[in-house]
Amino acid sequence: MINDQVKSDIDRLWLDCAMGGISNSLIIIEQVSFLIFARLLDIEETQHEQNTLRPGESPHHLFRVDQQTLRWQNWSRMNDGESMLKFVRDEVFPHLRIFGGKKFTFGEYMKNVSLQISKASLLISMVEQIEKLPLGNIDIQGDLYEYLLSKLTTAGIHGQFRTPRHIIKLMVELIDPKPFETIGDPACGTAGVLVAVMEYLRKTYPTPESIETLKGGSKSYSGEQLVLNQKPVQHGMFHGFDFDATMLRLAAMNLMLHGVENPDLHYTDTLSKVFPERFPAIADGDKGGLDIILSNPPFKGTLAEDVHPSLLKVVQTRKSELLFIILILRMLKNGGRSATIVPDGVLFGSSKAHLAVREYLLDHNQLEGVISLPSGIFRSFAGLSTAILVFTKGGCTQDVFFYDAQADGLSQEEKCQENGDHSLSDVLTQYRRWCNGESDFTDRTAKAFKVSAADIRAHNFELSIRRYRETRHQEVKYEEPKMILTRMQTLEAEIQRDMAELEAMLR
Repeated sequence: MINDQVKSDIDRLWLDCAMGGISNSLIIIEQVSFLIFARLLDIEETQHEQNTLRPGESPHHLFRVDQQTLRWQNWSRMNDGESMLKFVRDEVFPHLRIFGGKKFTFGEYMKNVSLQISKASLLISMVEQIEKLPLGNIDIQGDLYEYLLSKLTTAGIHGQFRTPRHIIKLMVELIDPKPFETIGDPACGTAGVLVAVMEYLRKTYPTPESIETLKGGSKSYSGEQLVLNQKPVQHGMFHGFDFDATMLRLAAMNLMLHGVENPDLHYTDTLSKVFPERFPAIADGDKGGLDIILSNPPFKGTLAEDVHPSLLKVVQTRKSELLFIILILRMLKNGGRSATIVPDGVLFGSSKAHLAVREYLLDHNQLEGVISLPSGIFRSFAGLSTAILVFTKGGCTQDVFFYDAQADGLSQEEKCQENGDHSLSDVLTQYRRWCNGESDFTDRTAKAFKVSAADIRAHNFELSIRRYRETRHQEVKYEEPKMILTRMQTLEAEIQRDMAELEAMLR
């Protein structure tokens, strides 16, 4: 967890960019990411130089002898701002574009990017602020970048927006991923979900020696046990897809700073015809598929014509929120699990497509839970009502767990910010009790209750919690009108007597 000073430094960096003429939050984060990447390369090169070298081994790891001027520690100390601006634009960025793709996934998405800082004074200020950030501390690199991403409040042009961390945390805990499972997100955005899985695995499966108690009693988890399985973690565990190159750059940086330098990230539209052709082992659960998919896909309305026919065989629609559910089921292995955020319209929409999707979920798969989220969760879409669908591919649904999360313990200003456990922690508690059979959950006046699949079928497969939750009405008894009138008359008589006594005193 980063301290207040680091947060203050990031806030100052953000303010400098805004005051320096960069108003788009995506561009700010993107430009900051490039400079952070440049400094990280220099930090790694310095660490390599300090290590004991074997005979004949080159002291240069990332920068050749003739490339030493491209290192952060050299150009960041230029006295002339205009010279620094020109050097970074014409020398450093081309090097990052060429080199990054050879070692880091992040570099792959730097192709064709450009330095969009036009003021020398702004570049100098940004370099000074980034120099202050503790990027050499691996344990807090991820938290630092997550705090930077928390400032991303602008929704993308395709309807994507940042999912609050406490909602992502809940989704991961509901699914309970294991170190040997493959995890994917077909609309990964900044990879917040994949990062949360990595953090969950580090905390859930650490070796005792990898736990460090920090000041104040908090714990740091280095995840050394995962290092034993490092190759799958780096190349085979995490899979992310998005059709926004900017989002993928941020996703790659986010994962890199959380210890996954080469995740399987790809620029593609997962609903398109191209996706199963390029990635058959992931797009089709019968040919491979994934163990877990966690996602908050964009709700961008009607799509164009480029939808894969395999999805349209299940449901004839162009609505992305419906197609993503079918896509996720297609990408999962048999028995694979998912927690996916959907707009409320998916739960109660009356079109043939809405009915077909819900019927497919219920009768051809195991719909485990429907968790109604508080309104106002997403800052960019304050009025949007959403829910988490928890389901397993294959089988048939018997009963469905419903939970009405009316509040998450945050004010509107706190939405999307870093946070700990709030009232949503009860969702996980009740869901685990449901999974373990610790209660019958038959009381539909409670926040958590179950509904049979037969009952849901009888109501046109509707999944809205309002359809099934019952309200307990308490009978209120009122006095007879005559009694109320008599009491009012008595009170009026007392007032008149008091008024008469007061008048007599004034004579």
